[in-house]
Amino acid sequence: MTRRHHGYALLAAIVTLVVAVSAAIYAGVGLDDGTTRQETFARAPRGTVAPASTGVWVGAWSASPSGAEPGTETNGLAGRSVRNVLHTATGGTSARITFSNLYGQQPLTLTHASIAVAAAANSPAAMPDTMRRLTFGGAESVTIPSGRQVVSDAVRVAIPHDSDILVTTFSPTPSGPVTYHLHARQISYTAEGDQAADVTGTPYTTQSTYWRYVTAVDVLSNDADGTVVVLGDSLTDGVTSTVGANRRWTDALSDRLRQSAGASSDTPRYSVVNQGISGNQVLADGHGRPADNPSGLARFPRDVLGRTGVKAVVIDLGINDILKNPNQADPDAIVAGLRTLVDQAHARGLRVVGATLMPFQGHRGWTEQRETVRRSINDRIRSGDVYDAVVDFDKALRDPYNPRQLRPDYDSGDHLHPSDAGYERMAEVFDLADLKGSAPAKL
Repeated sequence: MTRRHHGYALLAAIVTLVVAVSAAIYAGVGLDDGTTRQETFARAPRGTVAPASTGVWVGAWSASPSGAEPGTETNGLAGRSVRNVLHTATGGTSARITFSNLYGQQPLTLTHASIAVAAAANSPAAMPDTMRRLTFGGAESVTIPSGRQVVSDAVRVAIPHDSDILVTTFSPTPSGPVTYHLHARQISYTAEGDQAADVTGTPYTTQSTYWRYVTAVDVLSNDADGTVVVLGDSLTDGVTSTVGANRRWTDALSDRLRQSAGASSDTPRYSVVNQGISGNQVLADGHGRPADNPSGLARFPRDVLGRTGVKAVVIDLGINDILKNPNQADPDAIVAGLRTLVDQAHARGLRVVGATLMPFQGHRGWTEQRETVRRSINDRIRSGDVYDAVVDFDKALRDPYNPRQLRPDYDSGDHLHPSDAGYERMAEVFDLADLKGSAPAKL
């Protein structure tokens, strides 16, 4: 072989090595255990990569993984297609999806995943011209190790704002516990066999009130310049809101931001993503390894700092630290935990708006002692030494004749969670201008 041919062979070997290393980097999976990490994204194959255009990547939807789905411990959902119905906060020209195997005890193999715009609200049927197959580093299948997540390649698809989209997965093999979000307040669907490309919706005969595997949808948007992440408990999760109607307070906040964008220089153009988990606490995790219902402190790096395009944070946590503590809850410890969350956000230059804790007299967990703790925490929040700005949900929703309880028309009936009207009121009293600006150098 000539020297020239040797040179060509060496060059080809180097190119092959570089391509292989690059693919390994871009197609890698990220940790999904709540630790701070450098996010890894899958490389999009030629022809499906997001086009060069104006716009920024922002969060259009998200849901925190809250635990392992009961009954899936052995087989997961092997041999079934899971069609998640998700409601977008903003529109875009391209999309990418995050899938999680946080609670799986063995690798999760997805041999088919797709995204489409739903043909109608709450429907498993898709608009045919919007159905797209998702890829991962150019491959049509991906294996996600237990405890990890993967981000799909960006795919061209027109995502309307304030609409339902369908994200479908198919796994042919047992994967162990399914990572899910328990209180979706949304009907999703499953079908037998690989029906990820189906547009009719006909095979999807089984309904579910969970979201499975999917934890985020990002879009390349011209409608928003950044993302507001709302970290909370069941009050943010929307428990007791009307199923399938998108009546969580974060949905109403998203609508207000979109309607107000451009009307005033004080109103930012932000999308809103919901990171509420029912029963969530600031300080304490749930049971298991990894923990079901991880605390706000444990999940903040993943569920807030790990979201795409985050510009501001809203925190509505603390009531479960009062309700679930069998002994006397310590207001100083709860406030210290909230301040730690704020410090983490400030370290990233993020502004933080915090909520006062709403009343719950009449709920089975209410006591005079717990009421005293709630008021003590609210006094600290209102004083301005916890958050950059405060939204006073307590004042907005309490009964003026008995401030220890919710106003009757804002009460869902359990004396803890708001009605649809109560959730709407929470969004109405939110000062949108409080979201604008960076974190102060020092509170």
